[in-house]
Amino acid sequence: MKFATFVKDGKQRSGVVADDRVHPFDRPVDLLDLMTEGEDALRTAGVRALTRSLPVPLPDVRLLPPLQPPTVRDYMTFESHVAGVAQGYGDTVPEEWYAAPAFYFTNPYAMIGAHDEVPVPPGCHRFDFELEVAAVIGRAGRDLTPEQARDHIIGYTILNDWSARDLQGPEMKVKLGPAKGKDTSTTLGPWLVTADELEPHRNAEGFLDLALTVAVNGETVGQDRLANMAWTFEDMAAYASRGTWIRPGDVLGSGTCGNGGCLAELWGRNGLLEPPPLVPGDTVTITVEGIGTISNTVVEGVAPVPLASARSRR
Repeated sequence: MKFATFVKDGKQRSGVVADDRVHPFDRPVDLLDLMTEGEDALRTAGVRALTRSLPVPLPDVRLLPPLQPPTVRDYMTFESHVAGVAQGYGDTVPEEWYAAPAFYFTNPYAMIGAHDEVPVPPGCHRFDFELEVAAVIGRAGRDLTPEQARDHIIGYTILNDWSARDLQGPEMKVKLGPAKGKDTSTTLGPWLVTADELEPHRNAEGFLDLALTVAVNGETVGQDRLANMAWTFEDMAAYASRGTWIRPGDVLGSGTCGNGGCLAELWGRNGLLEPPPLVPGDTVTITVEGIGTISNTVVEGVAPVPLASARSRR
């Protein structure tokens, strides 16, 4: 099934997507609440919606992120992406990257919908997209094995981790972050596809083998396969649960794919800002096989509020 959250006539609803129409749930409940009740409750609500509700054409609704995640962990699981970005700094993939699927926590309040406008972050002049797929946790657990973790993933969605590269670089020299470089917008959508729908795409190594494509203003910039990840989503979920809890609604981003999954990788490989950074009016369209398409247009942002520099106490 495909589950969506949307606005129609000023009211927020959730429901099931089928045949380019969305079938609202028969009660005003959001997706995360149903997920917390359990996977059976979610599927039962979906079946009821398909058989009893009056469907609404997708063009008549505004798609929101399918859920408001309590946490968002974003990983770096594509070696090609890491290598390309590192090349821009005269560097290579660090040995530590191979030891475990590293991640950072990004802002769960910054989620935007599949077709929402995305403002340029304050003070940013090198704005970038990032083509990712995200797994969504449906059942709580801790200290899981990868085999156990598979039953804790309820589904998948597309994630675009918008990045202010000229803010990200300096702040990461402080050995923290990224922070404001990735804090203002993350697209999540267009809907949540349940894990069983993508199971036919799983290869012999346990990876979901899905085609990934990103275009800017209709021109293809990057293409990859999700199976080129270095760790499976089950590995990532197990690592996330090590010594702590993962809970329903937690989002685990794959990290940016290679072969043009973001501009920074291409800048690193090309040695110049080509293709150029995103500017207002640019539209970024990401398509993932088996999931769908998101498309966001960049708009003007606001100027940064000035702050004083640090007060040195040495």
